[in-house]
Amino acid sequence: MRLLDLFISATIPVAKVLLMTAVGSILALHRFAVLGEDARHHLNNVVFFVFNPALVYSNLSQTITYKSVVLLWFMPLNMLITVVIGSLFGWVLIRASKPPSHLKGLILGCCASGNWGTLLLIIVPAICKEKASPFGAPDVCRTYGLAYVSLSMAIGAIFLWTFIYNVVRIFSNESAKVDISRSGPESPQETSNLLSEGYKDEWNSFDSYIPVDHYADTSRSQGLLENKREKVPIIVSIKQCLDTMSSKIKLKKLLAPSTIGAVAGFATGIVPPIRWALIGGDAPLRVMQDSLTLLGEGAIPTLTLIMGGNLVKGIRGSEIQALHIIGILIIRFLILPLVGIVVVRGGHRLGLIHPDPLYQFVLLVQYAVPPAMNISTITQLFGSGESECSVIFLWTYGMASLSLTLWSTLFMWLVS
Repeated sequence: MRLLDLFISATIPVAKVLLMTAVGSILALHRFAVLGEDARHHLNNVVFFVFNPALVYSNLSQTITYKSVVLLWFMPLNMLITVVIGSLFGWVLIRASKPPSHLKGLILGCCASGNWGTLLLIIVPAICKEKASPFGAPDVCRTYGLAYVSLSMAIGAIFLWTFIYNVVRIFSNESAKVDISRSGPESPQETSNLLSEGYKDEWNSFDSYIPVDHYADTSRSQGLLENKREKVPIIVSIKQCLDTMSSKIKLKKLLAPSTIGAVAGFATGIVPPIRWALIGGDAPLRVMQDSLTLLGEGAIPTLTLIMGGNLVKGIRGSEIQALHIIGILIIRFLILPLVGIVVVRGGHRLGLIHPDPLYQFVLLVQYAVPPAMNISTITQLFGSGESECSVIFLWTYGMASLSLTLWSTLFMWLVS
């Protein structure tokens, strides 16, 4: 009977996700056109820049202290193990199925990166409300559960925009090079036009330094160029160097708003004067904390509606093969959860993991979630594999309704 109660507790949160996702999918249909592509794009920007960082900050600032930071050190390592194991099996899938070049990064990213924020934000609080939940009082469970999930979201953003982003970028660039090499001999004029467009800005900037009669007096032109370079202030040169480095390593993507919200939440929770000013019923600046908490509460329903709207694109189909989809499903919903049980339970037996059952449950669920939704954003940035990504999400999130229910039941039984 106990196992049946756990199964019911795991089923209800997933059912809530399905219902809210279905509403988002219906609103995205052409017949209603409430959540069209433009609407989802603008709404996603609001979630990305406002709701998510507010949610991460408010939850972490209320629950994180110096002591809890020491206790939660295993979560970044746990997520790193997820990425590494998923990448290894994803590479095996690529070698076995031999997909097109522009799909290799997408398949590898779907195997390595999970939805460590949106789904957990819905599932964990819903499980805490259930009577058969093994995680104690609902209010305490929700508070600490959202803190664990917020930390998971922040760390996941770092992995996504450092590793997954560059994996998709590399394979997209390789695919573009192959296309250019194939079409080059057949259309030399187009290649020439592309080259001329690519160097137009550099040529204009170079030409602005050279006088009109530079062909007649090359030595004078060279002297003018050197004088111009010598007059550039050192501060300007340093700024240009930093801008170049920032564009190369994508610091703007690495420092996503959710990551900034996590840093601010850690600072508020750990530094006593800031915590005294913002946290608590007697805090002088508690109105700021309450306002951010109110903003963060809008993240969960909005994210779920957007997710449902994005899944509609997968109905149209694409060129991706069934073998690729089956391989991703096996890796994400069978291999990784089994690896997670070995890692988390093994770490608990060795005394490496905080004994809180809810914390261990979150660590286990990180292995069983479907691919991260932001992978679709990355494919849109490079214009490679967008339709294939929608099909993968349609199948993985559809299968997650059954897989997450079964794995969540087993995970709650293991930690209770």
